[in-house]
Amino acid sequence: MIHCEGLVKIYKTDEIEVVALQGLNISVESGEMMAIIGNSGSGKSTLLNILGGLDRPSAGQVRVGEWDLLKITDDQLVEYKRKTVGFIWQNNARNLLPYLTALENVEMPMMLNGKVDREYAKQLLEWVGLKERLHNKLYQLSGGEQQRVAIAISLSNRPSLLLADEPTGSVDTQTSDLIMNIFRRLTKELGVTIVIVTHDLTLAGKVDRVVAIRDGLTSTEFVKRNPNLGAEGEEGDESGKGIKEGHEEYVVLDRAGRLQIPKEFLQALDITNKATMEFDGKTITIKSPNQLGGNKK
Repeated sequence: MIHCEGLVKIYKTDEIEVVALQGLNISVESGEMMAIIGNSGSGKSTLLNILGGLDRPSAGQVRVGEWDLLKITDDQLVEYKRKTVGFIWQNNARNLLPYLTALENVEMPMMLNGKVDREYAKQLLEWVGLKERLHNKLYQLSGGEQQRVAIAISLSNRPSLLLADEPTGSVDTQTSDLIMNIFRRLTKELGVTIVIVTHDLTLAGKVDRVVAIRDGLTSTEFVKRNPNLGAEGEEGDESGKGIKEGHEEYVVLDRAGRLQIPKEFLQALDITNKATMEFDGKTITIKSPNQLGGNKK
């Protein structure tokens, strides 16, 4: 569904140039639910904005389904945003119109796309547990209920890709679990691909695959040891374990064989700008050069 290779994004002003993505590589399968994590400034939000058609890439390859987002025209971009991708923000104000009811909010993207399907809008709100709240204005809904309206809005034009930026950042743990169960149902029953950007490692631990971004590049990837755990709301592992406990960690290599070694490993070995490597036919060993000419692990 998503394929990025050597993706670059540069922001320029008259006085400064910031490279937000420095050749990022990532692939996401159709129907997959995965998470992207990283510190502030790592590039994860920039990636989400590019995938959502809210920002243009500077160079590299980025494809979403049939769309080439590097070469897409402005008119095609409008069609892409209306039909292929849905977006959920942490800040509900970016999703919701306060003077409309929940149902009218869900119908608004349909109206902009030229066809209102009221029955489908009602079905979406029922799906997120708001069957009895169709005609409530936003001030009559809790923060968690508003976020569920936002999920229904993002699905109103039947997108194949759903992008969620900190979707549980402003709700309690119970509502967070409910939202994740809704996401799982979307991937299982509708085949929607879901990409979640989050700082919450507990939330990230509830998906099968997590990609960490550092300094505008993919650094490590975490794959659930038993992908059947967490696939269903009742059977899944909802104990709050983080990604370190339930996932296997991998270092990601690009096409040229470059990799990002986790910072804590480099600090433990006192490696700064260079290292020695040894290969015994089965194992690659990375060591810190000793100032006296030897090596230390």
